[in-house]
Order: sequence, then structure tokens, then C-alpha cells
Amino acid sequence: MAEREQAKPLAPAAFQIRSDEDENMQAPAKSRRRNCIKCCGCITAIFLILATTIVVLVLTVFQVEDPVIRMNNVSVQQLEFANGTLRADVNVTLVADVSVKNPNSATFKFSNGTTTVYCGGMVVGEANTPPGKAKARRTLHMNVTVDLIPSKLLAVPGLMSDVVSAGKLNVSSSTVIGGKVRILQIIKKYIVVRVNCTMTYNFASQTIQGGHCKPHLSI
Repeated sequence: MAEREQAKPLAPAAFQIRSDEDENMQAPAKSRRRNCIKCCGCITAIFLILATTIVVLVLTVFQVEDPVIRMNNVSVQQLEFANGTLRADVNVTLVADVSVKNPNSATFKFSNGTTTVYCGGMVVGEANTPPGKAKARRTLHMNVTVDLIPSKLLAVPGLMSDVVSAGKLNVSSSTVIGGKVRILQIIKKYIVVRVNCTMTYNFASQTIQGGHCKPHLSI
């Protein structure tokens, strides 16, 4: 009689039973991971916003521009003659309306400056400009009075013929003002502004003809 083959037991099924307790333990870990990712994203966004803001401020508000000095009007006073020539005992007074335009978002504070007047390439007068403050994006006007020395004027070749016959006085001037611009107590820049002007003063109309000014800047 043939031997019966013995039946082999079936292998147990490979599966794992996950309890509710295991799922409850993994939930906080996933939550912490999500919160960490959100926190990193927020920090990155804040840094990007701060970097963008700083770049915009540096290119706009913190950008220091050049102040502009202009000589708007000039008048000559106390020009007196005797025997067809200039009186040597009376100084000729030149009064100039000088403006300082500040295009920056902070005050431009400047100290005493100098204004030098030339005739025929010779220095005939010099005066100090007063200190002051040009407020942010404002223009400051000030009067500068320069006494022209008669003896120096008489030493200029051909000057008296222009004044007496043509009624004109050709002069040039140089104004130098130094100051600083300070923004939020962080950015401070020292600036020296120079403006050179050439002009012809007409005694009949008491106006400037052919005035031309050229600014210079050194930082």
C-alpha cells in the first residue's frame, strides 16, 4: 500500500499589525517635521524681505547725491569815480545771491566757505560765506558780500576803459563750500562743492549778462 505523502504546513502570512498606540506615537513626529519646515520657510522669507529692503534703501534713501551751488543774482554797489577814474578810498561792494540746493533725504550741514572774485585773472576781492544747513530736498538762499579792493581793480589792464566807456564789468568768481550729509546716524559723507562763475555786469541795467557757472565736486 502506497505511503501517503505527508501534508506540509503552510507558511504564515507576512504581515504586520499596527496598533493605535504606534500611530499615536508617530503623529507628533510628523507634526514637528511640518512645523520645522514651515519655520525654516518663514525665516528664509524674512531674510529675503530684509535683503530686498536694504538694497532698495541703499539705492534710494541712503544714496548721497551732490549738492548744487548756484549764483543767482549779483549786484555792484558803491562804485564811485573821481576825475575819470575809480576812487581808491572807497571799496566796491559786490553782493551775490547764492543758493545751495540739497537733493538728499537728509540735511546738508556746511561750515564757512570762501568766495573769491577775479578780474582779468587777478584776485580783486575775497569773503567768507556763512555756515548753514540746507534741509532735505530744500534750497537754502544766502547773501554773500565781497569787498573789491579799488587798488587791485585799478591794477587790472583795460578795466577802467571797460567800466567807463562800455559801462560793463567782466568778473569771475569761485565759491567753495564744505560740509557733510548724515543719514540716520549710519551713513556720513563729507562733500566739498566748488562753483566757478563768469559774468558781465551791466551798470546801466544793473543786471548780469552772459552768466555761466560750472560746478565741481570732491568727496
